[in-house]
Amino acid sequence: MNNQKTGLAGEQEAAEYLERKGYVVLDRRYRFERAEVDLVCFQPAGGESPGGELVFVEVKTRTTDAYGSPDEVLLPRQRKRIVHAARAYMYERKMEGALARFDVVAIWLDRPRQHGVDEVVEPRVKHFKHAFTA
Repeated sequence: MNNQKTGLAGEQEAAEYLERKGYVVLDRRYRFERAEVDLVCFQPAGGESPGGELVFVEVKTRTTDAYGSPDEVLLPRQRKRIVHAARAYMYERKMEGALARFDVVAIWLDRPRQHGVDEVVEPRVKHFKHAFTA
């Protein structure tokens, strides 16, 4: 699996994971200029409370930890670009001032070990809420 396919598979897994947790995926791979946000989600407030918050999610996917775990590789310049895209997203949709946060979802797409039979290996997911600030 090449890097692009790995990344897309990880984004799909992250979106499904967040939807199972009650999030609504609003956009995928939102781009503004040279900046991108992998997933833009809405997390409704719990219980009977109205409201909720926007969640800008960076998805980091790996098939091995050889180059570091997925949650350890978000560089400061990447954070800056994500924040830039998030501000543009909110401006375009007239949502300035809305509650928002930045999360990271780390995905490990383990390859099955070959024992003569194909195994199904569930991806590992780790969700870091409030991973960084603007």
